[in-house]
Amino acid sequence: MKKKDAKTKPSAENKTIKENDEGLSKNKRKDGSADIEAMAKEIPEDEIWTYRVPGLSAPRIHEDYSKAKSKKIIFVAVIIVAISLSIYFSVRAVQSDPFKFKQNDSGYTLTKFTNTGYITKLNIGYVTDVEYFKDVNDPKKNYKIIEDKSKKVTAIDEYAFNCDEKITTINIGASVTDIKPMAFYSCYALKNFTVDKNNPKYTDIDGVLYTKDGKELVCMPIDYDSYLREKNGYKEALTPDDSGYDVYKKKCATYVVPETVEEIGPLSCNYNEMVSIYLPSGLKNIDTLAFFKAVSLEKISTYEGSADKMTKVYLSLPEGLEEIGSDAFSYDQALDYMFIPKNVKKIGHHAFWETAYKQDGNILGINEMNVERSESEFGSVETGDQWIPKFDSGLFRKNIPINYSSERKNGS
Repeated sequence: MKKKDAKTKPSAENKTIKENDEGLSKNKRKDGSADIEAMAKEIPEDEIWTYRVPGLSAPRIHEDYSKAKSKKIIFVAVIIVAISLSIYFSVRAVQSDPFKFKQNDSGYTLTKFTNTGYITKLNIGYVTDVEYFKDVNDPKKNYKIIEDKSKKVTAIDEYAFNCDEKITTINIGASVTDIKPMAFYSCYALKNFTVDKNNPKYTDIDGVLYTKDGKELVCMPIDYDSYLREKNGYKEALTPDDSGYDVYKKKCATYVVPETVEEIGPLSCNYNEMVSIYLPSGLKNIDTLAFFKAVSLEKISTYEGSADKMTKVYLSLPEGLEEIGSDAFSYDQALDYMFIPKNVKKIGHHAFWETAYKQDGNILGINEMNVERSESEFGSVETGDQWIPKFDSGLFRKNIPINYSSERKNGS
């Protein structure tokens, strides 16, 4: 039998829709939904491929798609243009606004620096911008940094230089008197600081940033060891297997914190590559994340006297230390000894997280904690969650043992 042509009989389609709507109204389920089976029976068999559901466009059966290819080409072209414009404006945004500042009560705060990709040295003292040369295509040479000498920068906000991988030297101007703890977080290429001698709040000591009074270590650059290598004439880092390593270690991988320092600031020495650190006996606080992921750090020693003339040296933390901040030594797995002096009153959460680990059945790193106080006396110490190192033990992680009433190990 010859099928009916639905296109030549619109009245039949309208009739089908009307009859179907009536059928649905008679076949409602208790939950209000239509009876799909009843609906299907309402559609004439010879119109099943052209049936139009009310509210939806008609199905495209046997239509001519000869123009589909050209439509596809147009669509792809539009997408390409959109992506190109996006990239163009993104690049323009980066080029036109590498510095962000906000006004404060005493001047301006540097809130964000986005490197052009080629800035390695930067002065921070005035509101700064980058001017680009339209006729120069080389991105290394197509700009210059300009300063507005009428607008002084007095503060650097936290994360202002977050994860910058190009800056090697930062010069702090005389007007900068407020640097937030995380201002230079994860600046992996940063080698050294210099500070204007007229700055009343900060100073630099051989490339490391300190407060002017010398009481706080503010920031040891992450790539400080490269600075020391350049200073001492080494082209590359040496390993313990290399000839002359002991001399190299003393000159380029050992750092003596000045005797005036009472506080190792938050994130001040994180990620640094020092192998040996000497702390002054007058140190009182090691702040949050101070030595976070200093994975090369093998030994901490304390000295009495001056940095130039040590009268006594002993292993581990200073006798006068009062506080160890959260995550202060997290992930420092090269350390194998830790002694908590009796004057410590507070240990933050995860202070020694992941400093113990299991290898070939042995517990390495800080595999035991030596505490000068007795167990009952240590109960008065404020300790944060999971301050004690853990190691894998079957299905569980187990705390390393704590040796209470312990004596300090001999050595330096």
